[in-house]
Amino acid sequence: MGLVLVGGTAFRVWQVARIDDYATADAIVVLGAAQYSGTPSSVFEARLDQAYRLFRLGVAPRVITVGGKQEGDLYTEAASGKNYLQSRGVPSDKILAVETGSDTLRSVEAVATAMQARDMGSAVLVSDPWHSLRTRTMARDEGLDAWTAPTRTGPAVYTRESQAHGIARETGALLWYQLTHFAADFRYTAGQ
Repeated sequence: MGLVLVGGTAFRVWQVARIDDYATADAIVVLGAAQYSGTPSSVFEARLDQAYRLFRLGVAPRVITVGGKQEGDLYTEAASGKNYLQSRGVPSDKILAVETGSDTLRSVEAVATAMQARDMGSAVLVSDPWHSLRTRTMARDEGLDAWTAPTRTGPAVYTRESQAHGIARETGALLWYQLTHFAADFRYTAGQ
């Protein structure tokens, strides 16, 4: 029974990772990742570039960046993401930086609160493909009408090894969240 549960969850992680939903929404939400003194890591940059493409396509009138900072950081992930999008030409008043969240659950909770305070209820979530099912599940649990349009570039999708690692990691994290409703995030390591 356990193998069926784990295998079925892994299949769903893989299946949802393949979905690109470009339906219109109130906001495009970019899940944070590492940044270095205001410069997004390659993982974060891939997510921001996807959000930029979605914004240019008119998927949503606003982009929300989310993420706090680690001890010693000068910038939050959200501020770093906002600065990056502004440098690409997204108007400042079209970007909301939610500068809290140290893991996926806390970030999604903070975004849901910020969106609901602004009478926004629908979101296209941008992260790595394997992260899609968990972020969508959490966002829906927070009352958002949410779907996903993950990045198709960056270190998370370069190799079969990184893809297998992502699916395995997210399978465990999703099962943990569904059982406990607690975060199971582990900080990304080198390259992110």
